[in-house]
Amino acid sequence: MRTVKLAEHNVPAIGQGTWYMGEDPGRQPAEVAALQHGIELGLSLIDTAEMYAEGGAEKVVGKAIAGRRDNVFLVSKVYPHNASLKGIPAACERSLQRLGTDHIDLYLLHWRGQYPLAETVEAFERLRVEGKIGRWGVSNFDVDDLRELYQVSRDCAVNQVLYNPAQRGIEYDLLPWSHKRQLPTMAYCPLAQAGRLLKHPTLAEIAERHGATPAQVSLAWVIRQDGVIAIPKAVNLEHVRLNAAAANLVLSHEDLRAIDRAFAPPTRKQHLSMV
Repeated sequence: MRTVKLAEHNVPAIGQGTWYMGEDPGRQPAEVAALQHGIELGLSLIDTAEMYAEGGAEKVVGKAIAGRRDNVFLVSKVYPHNASLKGIPAACERSLQRLGTDHIDLYLLHWRGQYPLAETVEAFERLRVEGKIGRWGVSNFDVDDLRELYQVSRDCAVNQVLYNPAQRGIEYDLLPWSHKRQLPTMAYCPLAQAGRLLKHPTLAEIAERHGATPAQVSLAWVIRQDGVIAIPKAVNLEHVRLNAAAANLVLSHEDLRAIDRAFAPPTRKQHLSMV
């Protein structure tokens, strides 16, 4: 499976997202089974957050990785209102308890909030020294945010942002800026929350040529560039299998041109999209 260098680790270019997991106790067995199936298929990067179901998703992940922790690269995120010198260690401890582990491989600031970046970075670095986290990063940061962050520290390991064929504004400036500095990008909602994107005729035509699905085409498109990781969420075991297989799908130049015609690349700066 194709890998990306992230926080001194080689991780799969396609991982597993957990947004909306943990909200319905009745679905928890299926969610746990899906994550475990993904791990078995090589989707060893699991992304979660204290925000998701207010810790419920972290509990699901904790059950899924029990006895498998050494085979997983674990990412979680802290709320901006907890991103203070005192708030971050307390939030991290709560996440560790829910996850059933003694360390988080990569801990992210979910989006910018009221606390100065210098304070947040200091709190992250303290956790790093204590061994509670391996590295830290950010989410939903645009170029100006990253420039400001780099004035404080250049130890940021990743920036997690919205990215898929229908929402590609980051290609204008954010992706080039990140590539130049070898800062990996983690793409959330790479399937655009499985809405109209996957019904688009262009993706369907490309999928048919490759004996694939539109979702696989979208994932392959997202990770076509070096340093980009996609984190789709799946609960259906067949969807998990298809997501894993998408890591080996290579789109042709013709495919990429067709996607450009259907979803035009940005020609000017766009406001960073968030969901």
